[in-house]
Amino acid sequence: MVEKARRAKVEESRPDADPAWEILARDEADDPPRYVGTVRAADAEAAHEEATRLFCWYAHEVWVCPAREIRKFSADAEEETELAVPESGTEGRTHEL
Repeated sequence: MVEKARRAKVEESRPDADPAWEILARDEADDPPRYVGTVRAADAEAAHEEATRLFCWYAHEVWVCPAREIRKFSADAEEETELAVPESGTEGRTHEL
């Protein structure tokens, strides 16, 4: 039997002046998007420009996502942290490791 992962929401502060943007890209129109990195910029256009310069020179498409809108869940959370999925919940497994 596979043990269910115990993930909890992780709160991270981002004290820098410019917000962080997570960057995804795909090289061809039919490729799946892939995560390529993070940049800091004042707005989406500046984030796109920086991401293109650093990661996505030849990408067919580039997504810039505000990091503050992304929620992180981790199996490495502290024991006293509220779990994202209750222990009694049903979370199906797609594969066993």
